[in-house]
Amino acid sequence: MREVVYLSEGKLSGFMPEPRRALPAIKLHAGVSMAGVNVESPAADLDRDLLRHLKRVEKDLERHAPSYLEPELTPGRWVQFEAPLSWITLRGRYQELVLFVDPAPSPPEAGATRRLLLHGSARHLSGRPAVQIDGPALSGLDGGGHSAGTLFVTQAGHVLAALAQGSIGPDAQDEAQPEPASSLSRAGIRELLTALDAESAEVSTAALMIGYARVSAVLPATANDGGCLVASPLIVEYVS
Repeated sequence: MREVVYLSEGKLSGFMPEPRRALPAIKLHAGVSMAGVNVESPAADLDRDLLRHLKRVEKDLERHAPSYLEPELTPGRWVQFEAPLSWITLRGRYQELVLFVDPAPSPPEAGATRRLLLHGSARHLSGRPAVQIDGPALSGLDGGGHSAGTLFVTQAGHVLAALAQGSIGPDAQDEAQPEPASSLSRAGIRELLTALDAESAEVSTAALMIGYARVSAVLPATANDGGCLVASPLIVEYVS
């Protein structure tokens, strides 16, 4: 049995062959496996069609999509991943955005492996809810404060705005299109990772997961760390 954490029906429909047929609407039961996918249609065979289509897409991606650790990846490429991931949502303005992130290397100087940061819409989550946290601390404002319910002024805030636009904004209705990476700065991605790592420093909620995602941006490796791949997932599931 497969236990799915996240499944984007928009991206799945983008793999439909021409002439394109509309996929049935998907409703995922909380805490159930793929066998629990509901299709909002009286036709029982639509459920079977949906699962068959997902299997065909995954079989094709398994053959052609490289690992997220491979070099020379570019935005728009599909990759497959297997990594320990925590998933969170932010309180306030970007509460509909879900982020999946792998743990920080320990010790920090051991960070030779590329990190993984996935972004998507929280409406595609199934199972238990994500861990909800405040956003990165604000800087440059009188009295400090936190980002919940306010405009971000940090580099990390600009990255979050770009990820939200690509995942839940009006331009993300056609999820088959690659997300723009123009606002995903090196400094902002690093600030965001630092903020997310600080939230999980004491208690880890990461579990080993696999899936497929489309690359949004690649933060190249340096002498001090392995860089980061930012991507938007089609499917994320527990390793059985």
